[in-house]
Amino acid sequence: MVMSKFEEISPADFFYRNRDIAGFSNPARALYSTIRELVENSLDACESIGVLPDIYISLRHVKGPVDGTAVYRVKILDNGSGIPGSKIPLAFGKVLYGSKYRLKQTRGTFGLGGTMAILYGQITTNKAVRVVSSTGGASMYEYELTIDIRRNRPRVIRRRVHKNPNGWRGTLVEFYTEGDYFRSSFRIVEYLKQTAMVNPYAEIVFADPRGRLYVFERCVYEMPPPPKETLPHPYGVDVETIQRLIAHTETKTLLDFMTKHFHRVGKAIASKFLEAAGLNPKLNPKRLGREDVVKLVHHMKSFKGFLPPDASCLSPLGEELLKAGIEKELKPEFVAVTQRKPSSYSGYPFIVEVGIAYGGGITKPGITLYRFSNKIPLLYDEASDVSWKVVNQMIDWSRYKVNLNVDPVAVIVHICSTRIPYKTVGKEFIADRPEIEREVLNGVRTVARRLMLHLSRKKRIQREKKRLEVFGKYLDKLALFSTKLSGRRKPPDLKPLLVKIAKIDLAEVEGVSEAEKRAILEESPVVEVKPYEKA
Repeated sequence: MVMSKFEEISPADFFYRNRDIAGFSNPARALYSTIRELVENSLDACESIGVLPDIYISLRHVKGPVDGTAVYRVKILDNGSGIPGSKIPLAFGKVLYGSKYRLKQTRGTFGLGGTMAILYGQITTNKAVRVVSSTGGASMYEYELTIDIRRNRPRVIRRRVHKNPNGWRGTLVEFYTEGDYFRSSFRIVEYLKQTAMVNPYAEIVFADPRGRLYVFERCVYEMPPPPKETLPHPYGVDVETIQRLIAHTETKTLLDFMTKHFHRVGKAIASKFLEAAGLNPKLNPKRLGREDVVKLVHHMKSFKGFLPPDASCLSPLGEELLKAGIEKELKPEFVAVTQRKPSSYSGYPFIVEVGIAYGGGITKPGITLYRFSNKIPLLYDEASDVSWKVVNQMIDWSRYKVNLNVDPVAVIVHICSTRIPYKTVGKEFIADRPEIEREVLNGVRTVARRLMLHLSRKKRIQREKKRLEVFGKYLDKLALFSTKLSGRRKPPDLKPLLVKIAKIDLAEVEGVSEAEKRAILEESPVVEVKPYEKA
């Protein structure tokens, strides 16, 4: 009989062995995930201090075939908050260590992405990462380090402290990694384009291995309000959460415990809840037994008197910024956006923002879906996402006068929440929670109705243009014929009549602006009749 051998592995060792679940399944996907994770960290660092992001990314080919798997040098520079010198080794050399384990909206969720990119670079090239950072003080800190995978801790190779006379603030990360830019270039550029769309206040510059420079300029100088850290909502807690709160609480009664540690729970609501749960408000929470904690959680989930969570912990784009980003990157003929009211699932607040764009720079017939979560573009596994289900299975586009074989339409869905229900650690698609599905569906219907009005007006205008073309084609012949019959030498000027007819017809087309009317009249054929000469 062979005895099984039991052992413990570190988080770094786990993700080293299971890199696929973090989005590093192959060289092409790994290079895309590396750029994505580092850009998201830079954007979060800038937004945390309310500064307009300036991000520079450089990807340089080092060795290997240019049309296959090769070694690349990755470099990214931002003007964000910077990292204190003492925290740099842990921030970049320890898996599942970071500043994003707070209950508020952030791009990162697991404190994994940036470190995982460095870990992948280390295991494929065996080279160290170089980090330079400053919080704006008198010093800049430079580290060269690797990750001790077995122990999940940084191994510092070199540490330097430089003077910072200009007060520079930000972070520079540089390391080598294995990737396939030939197969991932489209995804990387598309990711940066969509990032610029949903972050129109950011300036992003990307120098690729082929010597091309991509510049995504900011088009607005206003940022959405930053999210605030919040408390857990009673509907979203479990037994472990309650036990952790009890272990660290300084409150002496259950009434104070409820009001201090939970979101939107005042004394009146706490008193009603404890009475309904059959618990003494004056009981010390540390005296609750295991069964009492289970009973408390059960009553929290079934009590109907708690207020829904508010959206102060969220930072949605807003309709103006979302519209500006869509117009900047897609250059459409028509745009409509809407922001749904805050809602919640399992005690976690979320907001859905939806946009729709038509024509112009959008040339592909049918529906092109752009998915975002917490201002992150989602490019992979589209068919598994709740937004894809809504747009392709639950919406009958013919009801909105959209011909999928002809009309080029882009649908933009942005979901922001303190906890996005991703299906995998790779953060590429969102689970079809009923509450989120309902809000996405209602948002798409709202903007689709606005598109329907635009298409209806457009078709009416096209009909009027055709009528004017017919008038313009035959009026000159009628003028010549009538001049000949009347024996006059000079034909009548029929242009004012044509304009008058056009104005009357356009006035009946609902929603056509004066500018559109003028444009139609200017584009209409001008009746020019040559004088009729008698034989």
